[in-house]
Amino acid sequence: MNQPKSISARSFLFSLLFIISGFGSNLMAQDGKALFQANCASCHAINKKLTGPALAGVLERGPWADRKKLYAWVRNPSGYAKTEPYAANLIKEYSGVLMTAFPALSDAEIDAIFTYVTAPPKDGGDKNQPLQPQPAADNSFLFGILALVLAVVALILLQVNSNLRKLTDEKEGVHRGEPLPFWKNKAYIATGIILLFLTGGYLVAQSAINLGRQTNYQPEQPIYYSHKVHAGINQVNCLYCHGGAMEGKHANIPSVNVCMNCHMAINEYKGPELVKDDGTKVDGTAEIKKLYDYAGWDPAANKYTKPGKPIEWIKIHNLPDHVYFNHSQHTKAGGVQCQTCHGEIQNMGEVYQFSNLSMGWCINCHRETAVKFKDNGFYSIYEKFHNDLKSGKMDSVTVEKIGGTECQKCHY
Repeated sequence: MNQPKSISARSFLFSLLFIISGFGSNLMAQDGKALFQANCASCHAINKKLTGPALAGVLERGPWADRKKLYAWVRNPSGYAKTEPYAANLIKEYSGVLMTAFPALSDAEIDAIFTYVTAPPKDGGDKNQPLQPQPAADNSFLFGILALVLAVVALILLQVNSNLRKLTDEKEGVHRGEPLPFWKNKAYIATGIILLFLTGGYLVAQSAINLGRQTNYQPEQPIYYSHKVHAGINQVNCLYCHGGAMEGKHANIPSVNVCMNCHMAINEYKGPELVKDDGTKVDGTAEIKKLYDYAGWDPAANKYTKPGKPIEWIKIHNLPDHVYFNHSQHTKAGGVQCQTCHGEIQNMGEVYQFSNLSMGWCINCHRETAVKFKDNGFYSIYEKFHNDLKSGKMDSVTVEKIGGTECQKCHY
């Protein structure tokens, strides 16, 4: 009479252990490197300044040795800067650019981030050399093995229980038929189908979520153009080529004429060796000759000798047609730095997509990013918030508070 219940209980327990072994490690593992990449890498590097200061040795500077102060700073920079002169001076040093607040980060997550960025080299190294960050310990594999061992132990205990029940029944003279093979057992078959359905559904959902996301997309362009050489080494301002980023909806790709403003005179590459990500060396002078071919320029005659044609650059960052995005609203009104969305563009040889540009990624930024209200005419209509800031009722206004998470703001 109890056999069907026993089989159902075993099936349920086995399914539960299977799910734990498959997904439990992802919930338990805490990875400082992943947290750093997701929350900090767009503005901070370990050993050099970006939008924010380099983080190597950060716990030895200012008041950050006191973890409570560090937590307060990370979660509410604008509010904490009012009580800590070091923080206020740090904001002034970086031209008033305020760090994004991260109120959702727990103490353990903040500790994991700073453990990652301040970890010394594994081999000891020279303490006077820049720190080389080491990934935080990842115990996912250990948790997976542990879950698997527990599953095996549970199955053994179930089998022992079944044998003991059988011995007891035989002693009491109760005769039970031989159990069905597992491939004929309806409970096992149903459990297998449910597990297959859940696994398939999870994989399909993940694939659907990632449709259209092109993180790390790096197509080969008609001409090898190095942002590291132009924006990094030669310090060419982003707006010289992408003027629309500050004044219009689109950042714009520069025309051939913009390139020729410099390359009429610069016809030979003499900078550092150019190497693609796959190790292939690039002849910079040959790439300049490709530009001349598109422009119709004859460097020997020092004049245009044939009609030019546009360079067919391959677009990297693409948003769905139903999404509205305005560069100037972010860069000019919001003061967002290029690196926030595009990564360390000044260090890229060939450009790739740094952020996933998902709706969740945008929404999280709108929830956490404080708007610069002071002396910003774009936000002059929000009189209530200006008054609340002056009276001290609030210390900052996020994009969310001015409608930055409303559907119609970004969707037609």
